Amino acid sequence: MSAVLQIDRMSLSDKLQAMEELWDDLCRRDAVPVPQWQKKLLDERQRLITQSKAHFTDWETAKKRIAKKCREH
Repeated sequence: MSAVLQIDRMSLSDKLQAMEELWDDLCRRDAVPVPQWQKKLLDERQRLITQSKAHFTDWETAKKRIAKKCREH
């Protein structure tokens, strides 16, 4: 099946919806393999959460920290 999208004519909302639908489809099909290094990292993070040793930052603080790092580079 071939779908031709006229992306330049799509609204932002339509583009985001299309991206969500594509991502959902890929996830359902296990079409996005997880590299071993990433699986190890996720497993380690899950272990820290399970052991109550994980540290979390609220989203607003995290965005400010990321923006600061970007300005420094």
